[in-house]
Amino acid sequence: MNHPPNVMLVGLGAIGTIHADRLQKALPDTFSVLIDEDRRMRYEKEGIHLNGNPCFFSFVTPEDDVPPADLFLVAVKQHHLLSAMELMRPFVSEDTTILSLLNGISSEDILADHFPEAQILHGFCVGTDAVRVGGRVGCTNIGRIVFGEKHQIIPSENVVAVSQLFEQADIPNVVPDDILREQWWKFLMNVGINQVSAVSGATYGDFFETPEILSRAVLASREVIAVARHEGINLTEKDIESYVAILRTLTPGGKTSMLQDIEAKRQTEVDLFSGTVMALGRRHGVPTPVNDELHRLICLMQHEYGAD
Repeated sequence: MNHPPNVMLVGLGAIGTIHADRLQKALPDTFSVLIDEDRRMRYEKEGIHLNGNPCFFSFVTPEDDVPPADLFLVAVKQHHLLSAMELMRPFVSEDTTILSLLNGISSEDILADHFPEAQILHGFCVGTDAVRVGGRVGCTNIGRIVFGEKHQIIPSENVVAVSQLFEQADIPNVVPDDILREQWWKFLMNVGINQVSAVSGATYGDFFETPEILSRAVLASREVIAVARHEGINLTEKDIESYVAILRTLTPGGKTSMLQDIEAKRQTEVDLFSGTVMALGRRHGVPTPVNDELHRLICLMQHEYGAD
């Protein structure tokens, strides 16, 4: 990685905005946000705010003549990944490292197929309570980025360099021994908490005020444990307990990204969550009744407001 590195980010949702803000301040001359021309005009007109303060990002579009990125952070939703990769294409080279911050367990393989010349790191964000309404993002807990190489035993020089970059930008980060298992753990949490919040309207605090809500999330997560075993991933009840502990640390009035999508009448990541669990259940002969019902309900909600 060059020093200072050329860093790009695509996806200015809640997660993208909070990390872009810190990277822009740490790398004012070498960080940029990749967007299309329509979004650039809209952002420049309406502005982007984090915790009430305006953000001033350096924007790049595919038409701009700038060198490829040394590090690319991908922070879009799964259903926007294909269009994001088309924007990224002019700025990816054999020297580019791509770190996905998407939910789920499949984005890295998709990125690797499209950019075989690049190095793909696996990653996700956890412990973040960011809420986005239009161009305004509120966040009291940035959480942390968990990332690493697919089959790493000892972190490579590249992973260490990315971690040091995050430290420079005051972005908490962890490099675990087994990133694939950690991704499945995050998937376990998303399948339970995100989807149940979407159908119930529950805030983080509601999961503890109304035990039935948390119980339903646990049941959905147990179906992930069942299918994960057939995929060679050893998840246990302790993994559910660990995400419940994190849930207790989040702002009680905060909302999951999926509930925010429902309230804003946007397309959700339901196919990425329960859709994946259902597909794996069919493949391995594992029943997934809770996720079947959550998928049906969320798809119905999307259909009613026209986002299916």
